[in-house]
Amino acid sequence: MIELVRQYWQNYLYTDGYQFTGLVITLWLLVASIGLGFCLAIPLAVARSSSNRFISGPVWLYTYVFRGTPLYVQLLVVYTGLYSLHFVHSHALLDTFFRNAMNCTLLAFALNECAYVTEIFAGTIKATPYGEIEAAQAYGMSKYKLYTRIILPSALRRALPNYSNEVILMLHATTLAFTATVPDILKVTRDVNSATYASFQAYSIAAVLYACIVFALVWAFRRMEARLLAFLKPQGH
Repeated sequence: MIELVRQYWQNYLYTDGYQFTGLVITLWLLVASIGLGFCLAIPLAVARSSSNRFISGPVWLYTYVFRGTPLYVQLLVVYTGLYSLHFVHSHALLDTFFRNAMNCTLLAFALNECAYVTEIFAGTIKATPYGEIEAAQAYGMSKYKLYTRIILPSALRRALPNYSNEVILMLHATTLAFTATVPDILKVTRDVNSATYASFQAYSIAAVLYACIVFALVWAFRRMEARLLAFLKPQGH
């Protein structure tokens, strides 16, 4: 048991210079993937909600492909499939990028996250009450101001409950990172299990760590919802 605790301390919580492992890697994958996915999803959601098929069509195709195929397959395509292409490993910059397991994992996670979040945001943009749009147009707002001041702030607030679920699902999806040899929680758990043969204890500790992260995320999103969605609650007389 002492050996198990020592292994977990070294692999989950201990940091040595810039070599972060275990828990920190999982949190980094989560934050980086949802951050990149969020930033990319906002303009794509605006395009996806457009009535012009030449604008919304390519975005629909992108979200259809990434939501219609397993993330595990997408990770394998990015990590091993793309590097097998001649123009990738013959180009110095692409070769350097795709030889790094963390880069490939983060790219696959971010593209997958972006596809789901794009559809979530596009749905709330389309559901914006038309009265708000008419009021903004009557006030003389340009289309840019209409989106930045009325449509997007309202849509992002209303998308918060669905977006929080997607963030939690992304945390669960980070367990696939071990297939690309990224030392996340699950990869470290497998290494600890191989070193100690304490399978129940090893995977139980990993489950507790994931549960703690989920509880923290749920608490944070509930606080955000209470603050940002307070205007949707029925007002007492």
